Amino acid sequence: MLGVALRLVRRRAVAEEVVHDAFLQVWRRAASFDPARGAARPWLYAILRNRALTILRGEGRMELVEDFEPMGLVSEEEAPDAAVERLSDGGRLRRCLEGLEPQRRNVVVLAYIQGLSHGELAGRLGVPLGTVKSWIRRSLSALRECMA
Repeated sequence: MLGVALRLVRRRAVAEEVVHDAFLQVWRRAASFDPARGAARPWLYAILRNRALTILRGEGRMELVEDFEPMGLVSEEEAPDAAVERLSDGGRLRRCLEGLEPQRRNVVVLAYIQGLSHGELAGRLGVPLGTVKSWIRRSLSALRECMA
Protein backbone atom coordinates (compact mmCIF):
# COMPACT_ATOMS: atom_id res chain seq x y z
CA MET A 1 0.00 0.00 0.00
CA LEU A 2 2.90 2.33 0.71
CA GLY A 3 4.18 1.80 -2.83
CA VAL A 4 0.83 2.74 -4.34
CA ALA A 5 0.56 5.80 -2.10
CA LEU A 6 4.11 6.79 -3.02
CA ARG A 7 3.27 6.62 -6.72
CA LEU A 8 0.23 8.82 -6.13
CA VAL A 9 1.72 11.53 -3.90
CA ARG A 10 5.43 11.21 -4.83
CA ARG A 11 6.75 12.04 -1.32
CA ARG A 12 7.49 9.38 1.25
CA ALA A 13 6.35 11.33 4.34
CA VAL A 14 3.03 12.18 2.70
CA ALA A 15 2.65 8.61 1.42
CA GLU A 16 3.13 7.26 4.94
CA GLU A 17 0.51 9.72 6.16
CA VAL A 18 -1.89 8.57 3.42
CA VAL A 19 -1.43 4.91 4.37
CA HIS A 20 -1.92 5.72 8.06
CA ASP A 21 -5.07 7.71 7.39
CA ALA A 22 -6.39 4.99 5.08
CA PHE A 23 -5.94 2.32 7.75
CA LEU A 24 -7.68 4.54 10.30
CA GLN A 25 -10.56 4.94 7.88
CA VAL A 26 -10.66 1.19 7.24
CA TRP A 27 -10.74 0.57 10.99
CA ARG A 28 -13.60 3.02 11.49
CA ARG A 29 -15.60 1.80 8.47
CA ALA A 30 -14.89 -1.94 8.71
CA ALA A 31 -18.57 -2.65 9.32
CA SER A 32 -19.42 -1.08 5.96
CA PHE A 33 -17.39 -3.68 4.03
CA ASP A 34 -19.68 -6.07 2.17
CA PRO A 35 -17.94 -9.19 0.78
CA ALA A 36 -20.89 -9.71 -1.55
CA ARG A 37 -19.91 -6.51 -3.40
CA GLY A 38 -16.28 -7.52 -3.93
CA ALA A 39 -12.98 -8.55 -2.40
CA ALA A 40 -11.32 -6.71 0.47
CA ARG A 41 -8.15 -5.76 -1.42
CA PRO A 42 -9.82 -3.47 -4.00
CA TRP A 43 -11.89 -1.91 -1.20
CA LEU A 44 -8.69 -1.12 0.73
CA TYR A 45 -6.97 0.35 -2.32
CA ALA A 46 -10.02 2.46 -3.16
CA ILE A 47 -9.92 3.97 0.33
CA LEU A 48 -6.17 4.56 -0.05
CA ARG A 49 -6.59 6.22 -3.44
CA ASN A 50 -9.42 8.45 -2.23
CA ARG A 51 -7.40 9.51 0.81
CA ALA A 52 -4.36 10.31 -1.38
CA LEU A 53 -6.47 12.39 -3.76
CA THR A 54 -8.05 14.27 -0.87
CA ILE A 55 -4.62 15.13 0.52
CA LEU A 56 -3.36 16.21 -2.90
CA ARG A 57 -6.40 18.44 -3.41
CA GLY A 58 -5.83 19.97 0.04
CA GLU A 59 -2.19 20.71 -0.73
CA GLY A 60 -3.26 22.81 -3.67
CA ARG A 61 -4.83 25.24 -1.22
CA MET A 62 -1.73 25.41 0.99
CA GLU A 63 1.04 27.90 0.37
CA LEU A 64 4.41 27.31 1.99
CA VAL A 65 6.58 30.27 2.83
CA GLU A 66 10.31 29.69 3.13
CA ASP A 67 11.40 32.76 5.10
CA PHE A 68 9.27 33.99 7.97
CA GLU A 69 11.44 36.76 9.41
CA PRO A 70 10.61 39.41 6.79
CA MET A 71 6.96 38.74 7.45
CA GLY A 72 7.37 39.08 11.21
CA LEU A 73 6.16 35.53 11.80
CA VAL A 74 9.12 34.34 13.84
CA SER A 75 7.94 34.32 17.39
CA GLU A 76 9.91 36.19 20.01
CA GLU A 77 8.31 33.93 22.60
CA GLU A 78 10.15 31.10 24.28
CA ALA A 79 10.99 27.92 22.41
CA PRO A 80 8.66 24.93 22.85
CA ASP A 81 11.33 23.00 24.77
CA ALA A 82 11.70 25.89 27.21
CA ALA A 83 7.95 25.86 27.84
CA VAL A 84 8.08 22.14 28.65
CA GLU A 85 11.09 22.74 30.94
CA ARG A 86 9.02 25.23 32.97
CA LEU A 87 6.62 22.47 33.96
CA SER A 88 7.27 20.82 37.31
CA ASP A 89 9.82 17.99 37.17
CA GLY A 90 7.49 15.46 38.75
CA GLY A 91 4.37 16.57 36.89
CA ARG A 92 2.39 14.13 34.79
CA LEU A 93 1.95 16.58 31.94
CA ARG A 94 5.70 17.11 31.60
CA ARG A 95 6.36 13.37 31.76
CA CYS A 96 3.71 12.73 29.11
CA LEU A 97 4.94 15.55 26.85
CA GLU A 98 8.49 14.24 27.11
CA GLY A 99 7.18 10.85 25.99
CA LEU A 100 6.18 12.32 22.61
CA GLU A 101 8.55 12.57 19.67
CA PRO A 102 10.32 15.97 19.79
CA GLN A 103 8.76 17.31 16.59
CA ARG A 104 5.24 16.31 17.64
CA ARG A 105 5.77 17.70 21.15
CA ASN A 106 6.86 21.01 19.58
CA VAL A 107 3.76 21.09 17.38
CA VAL A 108 1.47 20.59 20.38
CA VAL A 109 3.29 23.23 22.44
CA LEU A 110 3.31 25.74 19.57
CA ALA A 111 -0.39 25.16 18.97
CA TYR A 112 -1.61 25.24 22.56
CA ILE A 113 0.85 27.53 24.34
CA GLN A 114 1.79 29.97 21.59
CA GLY A 115 -1.60 29.74 19.86
CA LEU A 116 -0.40 28.99 16.33
CA SER A 117 -3.05 27.71 13.94
CA HIS A 118 -2.68 24.45 12.03
CA GLY A 119 -1.98 26.43 8.86
CA GLU A 120 0.70 28.53 10.55
CA LEU A 121 2.33 25.37 11.88
CA ALA A 122 2.26 23.74 8.44
CA GLY A 123 3.90 26.78 6.89
CA ARG A 124 6.49 27.15 9.62
CA LEU A 125 7.47 23.46 9.55
CA GLY A 126 7.16 23.05 5.78
CA VAL A 127 4.85 20.03 6.02
CA PRO A 128 1.35 19.48 4.60
CA LEU A 129 -1.58 20.78 6.60
CA GLY A 130 -3.04 17.28 6.95
CA THR A 131 0.21 16.07 8.48
CA VAL A 132 0.12 18.80 11.14
CA LYS A 133 -3.51 18.02 11.92
CA SER A 134 -2.84 14.30 12.30
CA TRP A 135 0.28 14.92 14.41
CA ILE A 136 -1.78 17.06 16.77
CA ARG A 137 -4.67 14.57 16.81
CA ARG A 138 -2.39 11.61 17.53
CA SER A 139 -0.30 13.54 20.05
CA LEU A 140 -3.37 14.67 21.98
CA SER A 141 -4.65 11.10 21.96
CA ALA A 142 -1.32 9.88 23.34
CA LEU A 143 -1.36 12.63 25.99
CA ARG A 144 -4.92 11.78 26.97
CA GLU A 145 -3.98 8.12 27.34
CA CYS A 146 -0.82 8.95 29.30
CA MET A 147 -2.66 11.29 31.66
CA ALA A 148 -5.48 8.81 32.36
